Amino acid sequence: MNTVTIEVADRHTSDARFLQAMKSGKPVGAYITFPTVQALWAALSAKRWEIVQALCGAGPVALREVARRVGRDVKGVHTDVHALLDAGVLEKTADGGIVFPYDAVHVDFLMKAAA
Repeated sequence: MNTVTIEVADRHTSDARFLQAMKSGKPVGAYITFPTVQALWAALSAKRWEIVQALCGAGPVALREVARRVGRDVKGVHTDVHALLDAGVLEKTADGGIVFPYDAVHVDFLMKAAA
């Protein structure tokens, strides 16, 4: 199964993981990292999660098909798909399709008490 971890992590953590992968020569898994919980929720609203879920393991899909799968109008889906593309969650194929290149998603972040 091709799983991606969506996480909240600082730059140091991301850099350390990258350096470990380069040092060991072994993959450390796929990650989509946001700097704060607020940035994660801004990029992944409830309607955008629906799009990710609809595309999970589906392969490349046309924008109109994405809208059909989530039961929404094309214009609204277009806006959300482009926000997900900008956040690095979705990818665009050479022929213009939209793809979420993973079969599963793991979300990982820790929330601490306010200081």
